[in-house]
Amino acid sequence: MTAAPSELRAEDKPMAPTDWSFLLTVSLIWGASFLFMAIALDDFEPGLVTLLRVVLGFATLALVPAARQPIPRVAWPRIGLLGFTWMALPLTLFPIAQQWIDSSMTGMLNSAMPIAAVLIAWLGFGIPTGPRRLAGVAVGIAGIVIIGVPEASTAGTNAAGVVLVIAAVTSYGVAVSIAGPLQREYGSVAVVFRALGVACVLCLPLGIIDGAASSFGWTALAACAAVGIGGTGIAFAIAATLTGRVGAVRMSLVTYIIPIVSIVLGMVLRDETVTMWALIGTVVVLAGAFLSSRVD
Repeated sequence: MTAAPSELRAEDKPMAPTDWSFLLTVSLIWGASFLFMAIALDDFEPGLVTLLRVVLGFATLALVPAARQPIPRVAWPRIGLLGFTWMALPLTLFPIAQQWIDSSMTGMLNSAMPIAAVLIAWLGFGIPTGPRRLAGVAVGIAGIVIIGVPEASTAGTNAAGVVLVIAAVTSYGVAVSIAGPLQREYGSVAVVFRALGVACVLCLPLGIIDGAASSFGWTALAACAAVGIGGTGIAFAIAATLTGRVGAVRMSLVTYIIPIVSIVLGMVLRDETVTMWALIGTVVVLAGAFLSSRVD
C-alpha cells in the first residue's frame, strides 16, 4: 500500500514550487560566492576570508529572532559536527584551493556534491541506496576525473587545488546528512546560527594568522561582506530549510546551477578560460548527479 503524502519521508515527497524557488536562490548565491572569494583573495589571505565569511554570516543570522530559539544541550554534539563539516572545514578549503585554481573551475568541481551526498548518506548514515543511484555515483566520479586530471596540469591550475575542492565537497556530503534531521527537530535558522558560531571559533586561529599577513582593500572587504552576509548567513539558512523539506540528496541539486553561474561570472568578470575537457567533465558529473538523485 502506498504511503499517504504526510507519511512519506522528506526525501520522497514531491518538490513544491517553494522548494524550487529555494533551490534556485541558493544556487545563484553560492555560484556567485566563488567569484567573490576570488576577488577577496586579491588582497586577503585565505584564513581571513574564511573568518570574515563565517563571522558576518553569524552576525546576519543574529538579527533574526528565530535564530535565538532554544536548542537542548543533547543536540550540541551534532551541531558542533555540523559547524565543522558544513562551514569551518569546507569554507577554509575553498579559498585555499582558489589560490591555485580559478573560480569557474571551483564551481565545476563543486558540482560533485550530489555524488558525495549519496555515497556518504549510504555508507555513513545507512540511507537506502539502489543500483541507479550507485550507477550515478560511478558516472559522477568519472566526470570528476575528466575535469580534474587535465586541469591539474594546465597554466594557473594546481593539482592541490583540485584535491582541496574535492575534500571540501566530501565534507559537504557529510554535512547535508546531519543538517536535515537537526533542522526538522529544532528549526533551520536556529541550527545554522549555532553551527556558524562553532565555525567562528574554529576559524579564529587561522584567521588571526592570515589577517596579520594580509593587505587591506575595500573591494576585498566588500567581497567578503557579500559572501558572508549573502552566501553564508542567508544562503545557509535557506539551504538548511530546503534540506529539511526535501532531504539531503535533493538539496544537493543546487549544484546543477552553481557551475553555470560560476563559469559565466568567471569568464565575464575575471577573464577566466574553461577548457572543453572541463565542460565535458561537468556535463558527465551532472549526469551522474541526476542519476544519483533519482528514486530507484
